[in-house]
Amino acid sequence: MDLLNTLVDKGLRRELPTREEALAVLATSDDDVLDVVAAAGKVRRQWFGRRVKLNYLVNLKSGLCPEDCSYCSQRLGSSTGILKYSWLKPDEASRAAAAGLAGGAKRVCLVASGRGPTDRDVDRVAGTIKAIKEQNEGVEVCACLGLLSDGQAERLREAGADAYNHNLNTSEGTYGDITTTHTYADRVDTVNKAHAAGLSACSGLIAGMGETDEDLVDVVFSLRELDPDSVPVNFLIPVEGTPLAKEWNLTPQRCLRILAMVRFVCPDVEVRIAGGREVHLRTMQPLALHLANSIFLGDYLTTEGQAGQADLEMIADAGFVVEGSDETTLPRHRAEARDAVCGSHADAGCGSGCGSHEGSGSHPDVCGTDVANEPRTDLVAVRRRGAGTDLAPNA
Repeated sequence: MDLLNTLVDKGLRRELPTREEALAVLATSDDDVLDVVAAAGKVRRQWFGRRVKLNYLVNLKSGLCPEDCSYCSQRLGSSTGILKYSWLKPDEASRAAAAGLAGGAKRVCLVASGRGPTDRDVDRVAGTIKAIKEQNEGVEVCACLGLLSDGQAERLREAGADAYNHNLNTSEGTYGDITTTHTYADRVDTVNKAHAAGLSACSGLIAGMGETDEDLVDVVFSLRELDPDSVPVNFLIPVEGTPLAKEWNLTPQRCLRILAMVRFVCPDVEVRIAGGREVHLRTMQPLALHLANSIFLGDYLTTEGQAGQADLEMIADAGFVVEGSDETTLPRHRAEARDAVCGSHADAGCGSGCGSHEGSGSHPDVCGTDVANEPRTDLVAVRRRGAGTDLAPNA
């Protein structure tokens, strides 16, 4: 297929595809999906080999959010029955993180619901970062706390944070249909604040919220322009009690095409399969490893993932290897660029990407024949273990 040959050549040169080429990837048929995966897999292997980076989420504060994001089970007025609790103490968060690190994760993503942190919240998170880093040598820590005010990114960096996650989620044109309590521009501003502070910026999207192919291409091209080190791709988990609970628009083949499009547009960036992979990719998850080079281990913020041991077995069975703590995630040219940025910020804790939490159940096309025949609501389970409970976490 001439399209795929062209996209492979461009990906190996780090050249941006045209919008028409990106749209054409999404428009390919299910019969061609293995060809699409094989082509994008060549680009993935060029820049990341067969390594898979493992990341682990710790939900520092669950629910109780004043924002109205339609995809999120932690939103204002949520009736989802999720775990709700205020800030974990640093030692509690550190214990939760230790479980993921013991399972092979090299990065801990510290997430808190809310519009954005107060200065007191930043102090809390700074204490948690210190506790985790003191007890786990070489661990990478990402913060995901919502919209940042001036100076907060710098304070997180000084506290030892390596990265900051804040997703664009969807296109600028449709953002107001998903969230009304803040704007798309607010999100872009926070990503830029993280960049400016010397933090590794992580920003991604949510697919499956009823968006068009054009919306998906718009948000991925916007992400390419922002140039984050990591792009998490979430697939909406339609949690009962949220406005998008009936949006079951994704099939495994559709998810693979989306991941392939992201890889072609962002060839040398850490692409992470985030929330919803178990629900929508299902038995096709191993194929997705040929497109993305990073996943979350275990559970998400408010929903359960597959068993951590099953993740490790899937990686090994598919012929991939878990990325070690002594390995650099990003390709050399990007890592050197990050080092140059870090060098201009005293004591910067710079890293190579981060996770996402905002995919849906806090872990998100109008695409005609790609709509699944029967929604797999049986695969959605609210998290009842780990952080905020007395039960052992899944890691």
